[in-house]
Amino acid sequence: MTEPTAKPGLRRDLGLVQATALAITDMIGIGPFITIPLFLSTMGGPQAMLGWVVGALLAFCDGLVWAELGAAMPKAGGSYNYLREAFGPHSMGRWFSFLIVWQVMFSAPLSVASGSIGFANYFHYLVPSLPGWSIRVFASLVPLVLTLALYRRIRTLGNLSVILLAGALVGCAWIVVSGLPHLSAARILDFPPDAFRLNWIFWVGLGHATLIALYDYFGYYNVCYLAEEIRDPGRVIPRAIMFSIVAVAALYLLMNVSILSVVPWREAQHSTFIVSTYIEKLHGVGAGNLMTLLMLWIAFSSVFSLLLGYSRIPYAAAVDGNFFRVFARLHPRGDFPHVSLLTLGLVAAVFSLGHLPDVIGSLVATRVLIQYLPQAIGFFVLRFRRPDLPRPFRMWLYPLPGLVIILGWIYILGTSQPAALWFALAVFALGSVTFFVRSKVLGEWPFGRK
Repeated sequence: MTEPTAKPGLRRDLGLVQATALAITDMIGIGPFITIPLFLSTMGGPQAMLGWVVGALLAFCDGLVWAELGAAMPKAGGSYNYLREAFGPHSMGRWFSFLIVWQVMFSAPLSVASGSIGFANYFHYLVPSLPGWSIRVFASLVPLVLTLALYRRIRTLGNLSVILLAGALVGCAWIVVSGLPHLSAARILDFPPDAFRLNWIFWVGLGHATLIALYDYFGYYNVCYLAEEIRDPGRVIPRAIMFSIVAVAALYLLMNVSILSVVPWREAQHSTFIVSTYIEKLHGVGAGNLMTLLMLWIAFSSVFSLLLGYSRIPYAAAVDGNFFRVFARLHPRGDFPHVSLLTLGLVAAVFSLGHLPDVIGSLVATRVLIQYLPQAIGFFVLRFRRPDLPRPFRMWLYPLPGLVIILGWIYILGTSQPAALWFALAVFALGSVTFFVRSKVLGEWPFGRK
């Protein structure tokens, strides 16, 4: 008798160390090293550091939302599953969950593109003779290389994530250790006149600073997208999320005060490769080149983790029948969603030709409007609709963190750049039209069967 063939599916090969490594690798990307100049310019001085604090608070509150939902529903796809269950899998939940996947087709490549642009900018430090247009072309090649690197089974990638994280931590430690002997309260607190005048300019600037800070914190939830490939998800997911947020928030603050103690903020806000400049001032050109190589390592690690996690969302939706069927295909030998991976990688290559400020603004506004704000609301809806749902982890200090994050997301949207907000609204509108037309053709909710 022949042995029965195992049904293809995702494999639970990731433990606590690997899951935490993926989350921290996703967070400690090239983001803080390319956004420090943008960050300082939002409020015109080091008072923008408040954005790091506010961003950490919002990330922690949102992390509690993700932790409870991820532990309760450990399936590939993350928010797709949470919104579907919160608002009804056969009614409005189909619309919201479809929009999650739809926006991922834009926001995931934008996120990868931001890291790819950062990679190319730091490469420019090593080869300053390259013309500007060639740097954009170089940035667009990074997602294609990543796609090839990710085209393999998950166990290999989980182990590789730990190795990549080690390189990222070396770079961060170098920044902090080099800066600690040079800490300067005079430079860190070198506020311009009227820095804390609480008018509308201050609050809008703080909103912009917090938006950039959140962009740098994003990634703590990445393990939720890989929940179906994590062992003991009810225990591992909450621990990986909360530990990564606390560790990275402390690390970011240390790195920022270290850099501002050496490079005055008036100079730093105009720097393209601030970390290389920082190390060069302390240890010379050779050390600056070595740090740049570490920045390239960190950038690669970040977009590596991003593309890996997001490629699972279209797959989960297609398997559920709520997205285009082709995305449900798994690689015949590696059991990974290769169609989804290839699609996101190609779109990211196109977005990498854009400008960094536009990419970041559009990315954050789109995610907040279509994913994070509805998910925070859906968290309370699910508590009301499904009180019997097994919850291995429950939000601390419920309901306060959930209320804080809802108000925080509204604040971020209200202070976003108009172009970024219009982009987010356009993605929402086009996705809604696509969903309802598709539902009409298939005879599904709200036009036919439930």
